[in-house]
Amino acid sequence: MSGKVFVWLLVAVLLSIASPADAQQPAKKIPRVGILSLTPASVQKDRVEVFREALRKLGYVEGQNINIEYRYGDNKSERMPGLAAELVGLNVDVIVTTGSSATRPAKEATTTIPIVMMSDNDPVASGFVASLARPGGNITGLANMTGDLGDKRLELLKEIIPKLSRVAVFRDLTNVNEGIGVDEIEPTARVLKLQTQRFELAKLESFDSQFQAIIKWRPGGLMIVGGPLMNGHRRRIVEFAAKNKLPAMYNREEFVQAGGLVSYATSFIDLTRRAATYVDKILKGTKPADIPVEQPTKFEFVINLKTAKALNLTIPQSVLYRADKVIR
Repeated sequence: MSGKVFVWLLVAVLLSIASPADAQQPAKKIPRVGILSLTPASVQKDRVEVFREALRKLGYVEGQNINIEYRYGDNKSERMPGLAAELVGLNVDVIVTTGSSATRPAKEATTTIPIVMMSDNDPVASGFVASLARPGGNITGLANMTGDLGDKRLELLKEIIPKLSRVAVFRDLTNVNEGIGVDEIEPTARVLKLQTQRFELAKLESFDSQFQAIIKWRPGGLMIVGGPLMNGHRRRIVEFAAKNKLPAMYNREEFVQAGGLVSYATSFIDLTRRAATYVDKILKGTKPADIPVEQPTKFEFVINLKTAKALNLTIPQSVLYRADKVIR
């Protein structure tokens, strides 16, 4: 037997011996992330795409080295416990929630699977974490602190409409945390010589009755203190404001993109990108209890000049200069 033939036979024997052992090695587990949201997929699509893009920049490609399970409650809070239980049943590695209306049912469904909040107004007050610096359990993520922005929103609305005297505060009761700060704006309202009246939305069927009540009170401006129900029906609110020539201050940029006048808010897009870094840390072995909850660092003031023109409003240059985005 020639030396060359012997070498080939030896290689073949070694391969035949190694192959069964190699076949028995388990395939590398692909992590699975669950996204839980009360609002419909159509409302969350932009935010979810930002989240996916942030994951891609961290090296995660959906369908290749990470799988994402999506569960949307379509504004039906009674569905949320079941959807949270589904994600737990799938044994996902992380549950990402888009607000307290999703974080609470997720918290009730599991004490072991890590939960990352894309945003919550006050996670400590909500009972989700022990403290921002030391969450202490299986929940961590981002705080948006939107309740602290009410004063600034009133001030900006007054600057835009110097003669403003009555402001209707329209609050979404489906998200308790979004209401934090409603009482706190009263001292600012008095300083600005503004009379405020609160109107509260508890269910979808109440939109028309609340709209009628607002019109009857005859305000000169509208301030939206939103939540899941309002976010899912933002065009309805924007159209109401436009029809009744009501200049409105919103708590999310999406309302202004839909035709609303102005918004001053935490950048939810920035929070969403940062949420991806939390998922990355957890998938790499860091415990949620050891990852501090971050507070927002980016706020955005957005003005829609098309809407201002339709309302016969001239936005002062001093206000325009401070805007982060201007829709023309």
